[in-house]
Amino acid sequence: MRLTPLLLTLLGLAAVALAASPAVAREKPAPRPARPVVPTEAPVAPAFTPVHKSEAEWRRLLGPQRFNVLREEGTEIAFTGALWNEHRAGTYRCAGCGLTLFASDTKFDSGTGWPSFWRPAYKGVVAENRDSTFGMIRVEVECARCGGHLGHVFDDGPAPTRLRYCINSASLTFVPVR
Repeated sequence: MRLTPLLLTLLGLAAVALAASPAVAREKPAPRPARPVVPTEAPVAPAFTPVHKSEAEWRRLLGPQRFNVLREEGTEIAFTGALWNEHRAGTYRCAGCGLTLFASDTKFDSGTGWPSFWRPAYKGVVAENRDSTFGMIRVEVECARCGGHLGHVFDDGPAPTRLRYCINSASLTFVPVR
């Protein structure tokens, strides 16, 4: 039997009418939950005044481990810092001057043993410097307010920025959300 164009059109209209009929039970797919939009750009930091102290003042204020990390660019041993496994909501501040540097919603488990973030809390709160120590070229990050060494930033982080701010726990204090 040969189908004519008129017959094909009628069959197509019948299929559309049948599909639109309320008598035909169809299961609608469940709506997908909306993904929160996470801005890749940090908001601009509130204005702050730089902090300057003598070496003796920093030594007295920070104690040996924090002084070594923040003022002498030391590094704590991986998986030994107090904050690498911190999962509560809150903010991470510079242990030297109290400037808010990172937020818990940008923290991720990098598997490195140091707290890792994909973005600072605000633009301008961390400064970046070229670091060629130990025969490597890396990007050091420091607190823009007091100049304290925080750690390094690498380009192997997660979306949306693909950055990994690998930060020493000793350079931070954690303030949980109440």
